[in-house]
Amino acid sequence: MSKVKEYFTGLGRRKESIARVRICAGAGSVKVNKRAFDEYFCRETHRILVMKPLEITGTVNKFDVFANISGGGMSGQAGALKLGIARALLKVDAGLRVTLKKAGFLTRDARAKERKKYGRKRARKRFQFSKR
Repeated sequence: MSKVKEYFTGLGRRKESIARVRICAGAGSVKVNKRAFDEYFCRETHRILVMKPLEITGTVNKFDVFANISGGGMSGQAGALKLGIARALLKVDAGLRVTLKKAGFLTRDARAKERKKYGRKRARKRFQFSKR
């Protein structure tokens, strides 16, 4: 007879990235797209950013994190994963809300790429002006 684990889910978004996060009781391993956490996020700053919600709540070695991330670049994916972990931790224990809210981990960063305008090279960049 197999033992069924209870998962808590959270969804995080940042720029063009979407992270679907599941956490369950465990030893503290983190898997991203079925790969090791250190292998997926090469930059130390991204790894620190992702682990902040777990560090602040003191649950680093209490939960295993499984995430599926799609879209965007590495920075956007790290931000999306951070928000997804924070939302999943809320489902585990609603008492962590004050700590996570004060640290700013429950706020979705709505900044995204601005659309290109006609008559411009990009959203705001103009073509070179020539007087003569």
